[in-house]
Amino acid sequence: MIDNVEVNEVLEILENMEDETLAAELLREFNEKTKSLGQLILNKDQNLGHDEWKNLCDVAKKEVDSIVKRILSMK
Repeated sequence: MIDNVEVNEVLEILENMEDETLAAELLREFNEKTKSLGQLILNKDQNLGHDEWKNLCDVAKKEVDSIVKRILSMK
């Protein structure tokens, strides 16, 4: 997971972006990716086996890391 300091940094960067449309799009993507990862971590789908669940978590974590990295690179 990402820590609160990193979340605050991401939100600060988005808040200070001049291109509000881009900031809104990045925030939407950030929210979608973190929501997906959160739902997997909470294992809301009881039909998933452990290996499948772990693989999906790994993919979701990489997607979160990717959007965080993109946003942090804009400061």
